[in-house]
Amino acid sequence: MSDNTAAVNHSPKYDDRPWGNFTVLDEADGYKVKRIVVWAGKRLSYQKHAQRSEHWMVVGGIAKVTLDGNDVLLAAGEYIDIPIGAAHRVENPGNEPLVFIEVQRGVYLGEDDIVRLQDDYGRSEK
Repeated sequence: MSDNTAAVNHSPKYDDRPWGNFTVLDEADGYKVKRIVVWAGKRLSYQKHAQRSEHWMVVGGIAKVTLDGNDVLLAAGEYIDIPIGAAHRVENPGNEPLVFIEVQRGVYLGEDDIVRLQDDYGRSEK
């Protein structure tokens, strides 16, 4: 896989995170679309959202998704739906970057609609 992750760094909606980065590709009332990159061996918080559902489609690498305590591996071209209120996490068990597209749908799509149940970076709820 070629490393084209740097191509999005100039986007005003690009954000670096301890696990990788994301770029907002499109957004309007009721939806937001992100391109998310997770570095090898990294994972996002085990979290849930009160006001949005998410649809994840893997476009590169391998994703290990935990959804309400159950693990599933997804390869490029595979997808999973995350219902509102479901506990979920994605991690990259591979040796190359995991890239997936996230489509959020809901009445509120702010980054503060996250309840972190467990986090590798000290951001869990107290």
